[in-house]
Amino acid sequence: MSYGVKVHVWGDRACFTRPEMKVERVSYDVMTPSAARGIMEAIYWKPSIRWVIDRIHVLRPIQFENIRRNEVASKISERNISATMKDPTKSLFQFIESDRQQRAAMVLRDVAYVIEAHFEATDADGENVGKHLDIVNRRIQHGQCFHQPYFGCREFPVSFESVTDTELKPISESRDLGWMLYDMHFGPKDEKGNQVISPMFFHANLREGAIDVPPPSSDEVKR
Repeated sequence: MSYGVKVHVWGDRACFTRPEMKVERVSYDVMTPSAARGIMEAIYWKPSIRWVIDRIHVLRPIQFENIRRNEVASKISERNISATMKDPTKSLFQFIESDRQQRAAMVLRDVAYVIEAHFEATDADGENVGKHLDIVNRRIQHGQCFHQPYFGCREFPVSFESVTDTELKPISESRDLGWMLYDMHFGPKDEKGNQVISPMFFHANLREGAIDVPPPSSDEVKR
């Protein structure tokens, strides 16, 4: 695709949390398409384009590591936020020391991927393919981003650079990864005016170190 890009991303750790694990965080074996899209949007985001992930290459062996992390047991409720907005005299705070708890997590260690992606136009401005392609390539080469991209959790930052076809090679491994989170579908608002959000999944297969990601409209993507 003439408007596609390739990005080499790597980091010390990553956690692409499986949604079926509700208490302790357990990562997928490889990066999910939604995490890859988040990285691309951190580098370059415009409302006139939409990033679509085409392929994910795994460059380093898949290794897991158990760690313990400090987290808060609860979050400030929407009701308390609304009450504070209506009454400025009220305080809105959370004592981390009294609400802290430790949780175990199974994360990936020493990860590196190549993301193949392209963007689609969402309005007339997005049809100016050359302009957006030049900007995103320049930002990747200079290491620029709108906010720091991360591998699933903000404490696992991503380093990135541009890549050519001959620089990096994926691992020579194939395996069935089972059902994997594809992305979130943002549907129309319900009767109460709330946005209807539902997860999408696809059956991922690692073939010679690469995962082919189906397009969002494919029958392979299930809601």
